[in-house]
Amino acid sequence: MYQAIPYSSTRPWLRPEPAVKVETTAAVAARGGEAEVVGEEEAAEVRRAVAESPVLVVGRRGCCLIHVVKRLLQGLGVNPAVHEVAGEAALKGVMPAGGEAAALPAVFVGGKLLGGLDRLMAVHISGELVPILKKAGALWL
Repeated sequence: MYQAIPYSSTRPWLRPEPAVKVETTAAVAARGGEAEVVGEEEAAEVRRAVAESPVLVVGRRGCCLIHVVKRLLQGLGVNPAVHEVAGEAALKGVMPAGGEAAALPAVFVGGKLLGGLDRLMAVHISGELVPILKKAGALWL
């Protein structure tokens, strides 16, 4: 009788080998704020994208939940813009002050944060999503 092989992401052929890069302490100290500059540029791109598109989905690179959000919105007749980021640090400029942080993928409708996938599903099930999309100009029917 055959026995199933359990799935494991630790198998070497399933994950790419990271390139090993050795840096001296002086080189790391000289770079200093390079990561902060990249994070600020990414945050500026997200702010610009939120301002430009009526519906924007922001998610991590390679995240499958972006596809779920996109398919839900496309089923309603909306074609959302998708912006992929490295992490939640890119959202720091567009989150409302004092509000709760949205998990990625974050959905912005009309320049305002609607929430993550759970909030999008709740608004859709309650029937409030279509009026919100019409008000934002993303849905014309």
